[in-house]
Amino acid sequence: MAARSRGRSIAAKTHRDNQGKALMSEQLTGAQALIRALEHAGVDTVFGIPGGAILPAYDPMLDSTQIRHILVRHEQGAGHAAQGYASATGKTGVCMATSGPGATNLVTPIADAYMDSVPLVAITGQVASASIGTDAFQEADIRGITMPITKHNFLVNDPNEIASTIAEAFHIASTGRPGPVLVDVTKDAMQATVDFHWPTELSLPGYRPVTRPHPKQVREAARLIAAAEKPVLYVGGGVIRAKASEELKQLAELLGIPVVTTLMARGALPDSHELHFGMPGMHGSVSAVGALQRSDLLICLGARFDDRVTGKLSSFAPEAKVIHADIDPAEIGKNRAADVPIVGDCKEVIADLITALQTEIASNGRTPDYSAWRGLLDSVKAKYPVGYDEPEDGSLSPQYVIQRIGQIAGPDAIYTSGVGQHQMWAAHYLPFEKPLHWLNSGGLGTMGYSVPAAMGAKVARPDKTVWAIDGDGCFQMTNQELVTCALEGIPIKVAVINNQSLGMVRQWQTMFYDKRYSNTDLHSARIPDFAKLAEAMGCVGLRCSDRESVDATIDKAMSVTDQPVVVDFVVHRDAMVWPMVAAGASNDDIQIARDMAPKWDGEEL
Repeated sequence: MAARSRGRSIAAKTHRDNQGKALMSEQLTGAQALIRALEHAGVDTVFGIPGGAILPAYDPMLDSTQIRHILVRHEQGAGHAAQGYASATGKTGVCMATSGPGATNLVTPIADAYMDSVPLVAITGQVASASIGTDAFQEADIRGITMPITKHNFLVNDPNEIASTIAEAFHIASTGRPGPVLVDVTKDAMQATVDFHWPTELSLPGYRPVTRPHPKQVREAARLIAAAEKPVLYVGGGVIRAKASEELKQLAELLGIPVVTTLMARGALPDSHELHFGMPGMHGSVSAVGALQRSDLLICLGARFDDRVTGKLSSFAPEAKVIHADIDPAEIGKNRAADVPIVGDCKEVIADLITALQTEIASNGRTPDYSAWRGLLDSVKAKYPVGYDEPEDGSLSPQYVIQRIGQIAGPDAIYTSGVGQHQMWAAHYLPFEKPLHWLNSGGLGTMGYSVPAAMGAKVARPDKTVWAIDGDGCFQMTNQELVTCALEGIPIKVAVINNQSLGMVRQWQTMFYDKRYSNTDLHSARIPDFAKLAEAMGCVGLRCSDRESVDATIDKAMSVTDQPVVVDFVVHRDAMVWPMVAAGASNDDIQIARDMAPKWDGEEL
C-alpha cells in the first residue's frame, strides 16, 4: 500500500461507485491530493525547487514517507535529472517547479525529452485561477508555451480533477511513444478541499497507441528480408525505449543480418557482437555509413531517418528498399518513403518478425545467406577502424582519456555526456554492451545535459558507477548541480574534457571558416580552475594534463565512493572528431581525416 501523507488531519467518508459499491474516500486539500496521487503513481523521487505558486504542494510532500524530494539549484537541472532517472530505468521521471520563470526554466529539458522520447511528467504551479490572463506576478502560459514540445499537457483549476489528471499524465508519458507531459495546477485548486479517490480506469478516448503490428505488414517485411542480398538492421532509440534489445539480438542472429546502432541506440546490441558494425551518421564509422549507403534493404527499427544519419537525404541509401517499424505513425514516411510501413511497439514488432521469418524460411526450404555481404563490411571495418592520432606536441589526447575511462570503469558503468566533440568521442570509445547505460541529448543537442542527467541516473541506480563525460563549455552551464549532489549524497564522477573551447563549433570554424575562431575560446585552462570549483561545491577536485597520469587519476576518482568527483582533463585543443560527413553533404563524401576519404570501389562496397 502506498505511504500516506500524515501532516494535517484527514477526514474519511463513504461514497458509492457506479455499481453502488461503497468506497472510502478521503477529504484532502488539493495539494495533499496531488502528493497522494504521485504516491499512487509509484513515484519515489521528485526533482524540483519550491516557489510561491507551487508552495502548497511542498507542505504535504514533507510528510510523505514514499517520495524523496531532491532540491536542485536550477529548474533546468531538475528536468535533466528527471530525464536521467527515466533513461537509466525506463520509469517515468518527475520534476516540479513554480509558475513563471520556474516553469519556463523547464522548457529546455521538456523539449529534450520530447525529441528523445523520454517519459517525463513535469508538474508546475500556476497563479490562482482568477489571476490567469492578468499578467499577475510570475504568471506565464506554460501550457501554451510547451504545447508543441509535449505529448500532452493539462491546466488543472478544479481540485476534483487533480488525481485523475495525474493518473492520465503518467499513462500518456509512459505508453506508446514515451514523452513528456506537463501538469500545470493553479494555486487555488491546491488550496481547496476535495474528496480524494484514485481512478481505477482512465477515459482517454483520443489516445489509443497501437502496439501490436499488423500481421500482413510483418509477413511482407519477412518476404523482403528473405529476398534481399544486402540487408541492414538500422536500429534507433526506439529499441532501447521498448526494452527490445534481446529480441533485436535474436533477430540479427537468426539470419546473420548486419546491425548499425544510432547515437540514441548505443548498447541496443553489444559493440563486441560480430554483427555490429558501428554507429552511422555525420560522425559515424565508415563501416556503418557504408553499410547503409550500399544496402538494398533497410530494416529500420525505432529510428527516424534524421538528418544527422542520412546526410543529404536524396543520396541516402539510393538502392535500398525500406521496412520502417515505429510506434509513432507520424515518423513513418516523414523523411523517407517506406515500402513496408509497420506501426507497433518495437519489442512486439521484432518478436512477430522473427516468427514470420522462421515461417518464410520453412516455406522456402532455405535460409538466406548474407555471408558475402558481411564479408565486404568486415573488410571495410578492418580497413577503416575508428581511431585517432596522438597529438604531435605531446599534449593529452581527449580520445585516449575517454577510452581509458571506459576501459577502467567498464561496461557496467552508466555514462552520460554533454553535447559536442566529447559526445561523439564518447559514442565511439566507451564500451557499449548493455542498454540503458548510455544517456545523452541526441535530438535537441542540449549543452548542460550531462551533470544533472548523471545525478538523476545515480539516484535511480545507486548501485552503478556513473560517469558524466562533459566538455568545458557544457560543464559551465549546469555544474551548480554538483552542490545538489554533494548535499544529497549522490557520488557521481565527472570528466571535464577541457580543450579550452567550444570544441565542435571550433572544429567547424577550422574546416569551413578559414580558422576564424570567433567567440569559441573559453580560456578555461585558466578560468575557472575546475578542481578548485569542484572543491568549493563539496566535491573532490582533480586535474590531469599528461598521458602518464591518466590511469592513476581515473583510479583515484573510482576509489572515491562517498563524494562527487570532478576531474579536469586538460587536453589538446585542436583534436577533431573523425570520421565526418559535412552538414548537407552526401554520406558518400565521408572523410576519415582532413581531406582524406575512403575508397568506395567495387571491391569494397
